[in-house]
Amino acid sequence: MAEWIDLLDPDRAAIGQELPTEIDDDVIARLLAPLVHDDEPRPRLAGRKTYVFGVLVTPIVLAEEDDVHFQEVDFVATRERVVTVRKTPPHCPPFTLDLPQGQRAGVIVAALADAVAESFLSAVDALDDEVDKLDDDVESDEPTALRRRIRSLRHHLLRVRRAIGPTREAFHKVVDRRVDVEGAELLPHEVEIAFGDAYDKLLRAVDGLDLARDLLAGSRDYLQAKIANDQNEVAKKLTAIASLLLVPTFIVGVYGQNFRHHFPELAWQYGYAWSWSLIIVTTVIQLWFFRRKRWI
Repeated sequence: MAEWIDLLDPDRAAIGQELPTEIDDDVIARLLAPLVHDDEPRPRLAGRKTYVFGVLVTPIVLAEEDDVHFQEVDFVATRERVVTVRKTPPHCPPFTLDLPQGQRAGVIVAALADAVAESFLSAVDALDDEVDKLDDDVESDEPTALRRRIRSLRHHLLRVRRAIGPTREAFHKVVDRRVDVEGAELLPHEVEIAFGDAYDKLLRAVDGLDLARDLLAGSRDYLQAKIANDQNEVAKKLTAIASLLLVPTFIVGVYGQNFRHHFPELAWQYGYAWSWSLIIVTTVIQLWFFRRKRWI
């Protein structure tokens, strides 16, 4: 049976106190390295003779802040001890781990892999909810705000997808027995099966991301079509208004010519009222026609 020890943002003294003496210097340096992103650290698993070393990342979707944070979970597993090192970004709650105690090291590591896979599923579900909310708001929200949300969600989906790929490859190394470590009891067959289950969950997360990406693309296309349709409606109304003003402008232009002769209306007592009546009648006829055609 192995002991599980969890360290949250530890310093060198805490890591040196809990790790076995045979741990390589580069592994200790990785455990002490600061948390950086987007592409570093890259999730991986590696066998080191008598122990297994792993670097994993977990996404956390913060809908209120419209952001996705990644936390790093490193571990060193020997036959007697499993040490996990959690690294959290600023202003972000730490990733919760509840691994079994009094189990073999491989079982504890498999439980860690399952927790990481579940975190990806939870992140995908949260992003799906955000995409659904955006799709519902396409008809009511401002196009500028919607475009900003679409761009942000697309960036979040790509970041989570970029982290799933190497995590899936790392889990598949255990399933394919490509983690070289002395002693088969550290990663026995039942642990390989558990890693296979975690691998399947990551496949489900990838499918969920693809579906969310397709829905987001559909919302973006619908938004563009709505913007184009709204612009067409505005152009149609402006054209109708211009047409309404065209006939009165023509009438005023005709009677505004400076020819005294051959214009009987200019010397007519009711010529001014006649011109206004002609303008009003032609405008009413145009309004009736445009309304009948549903152009305005």
